[in-house]
Amino acid sequence: MDINSLITEYGYAALTVGSLAEGETITLLGGVAAHQGLLKFPLVVIAVALGGIIGDQLLYFLGRRFGHRILARFHHHQDKINRAQRLIQRRPWLFVIGSRFMYGFRIIGPLLIGASRLPPKLFLPLNIVGAIVWALIFTTLGYAGGEVIGPWLHHLNQHLKHLVWLGLAVALVLGIRLWLKHRHKRQ
Repeated sequence: MDINSLITEYGYAALTVGSLAEGETITLLGGVAAHQGLLKFPLVVIAVALGGIIGDQLLYFLGRRFGHRILARFHHHQDKINRAQRLIQRRPWLFVIGSRFMYGFRIIGPLLIGASRLPPKLFLPLNIVGAIVWALIFTTLGYAGGEVIGPWLHHLNQHLKHLVWLGLAVALVLGIRLWLKHRHKRQ
């Protein structure tokens, strides 16, 4: 089984799981796979958005349940946490949708939102809109990048078997070397 058939068979599931947390890279790769014709663009967007929605919902509920205890550990950042929670209360749409696009904020953002006690009936629709916008943008960027990466990926599949065999040979040589060294020390 080659890499293209693996992507075609398991790609959507991998995209959903990969986008549960910080999924920009996996989303870009999904766009590249769509450009190559291995996956369908709309289904890539749906799979990635679904993973993002599920991941953020889980983090949001963790924030509602344990957020104050988790955030208390970051007492040296309490002024920033308070400012973020005030922004969440004033402009929830901006914070919920915008936190997806702030690098490194995808995990702490939903926790903060949950800890701020933003109602689930407000968070869920904003989370869905944010996930769809985010998925469309990053899948499109990956699709456009597929124009550049496509020829390289075509050759990667041909060379992948050689790289695997080379890796196995190096691992075997290193393993024999370590075994001989260990055996020599025992004697």
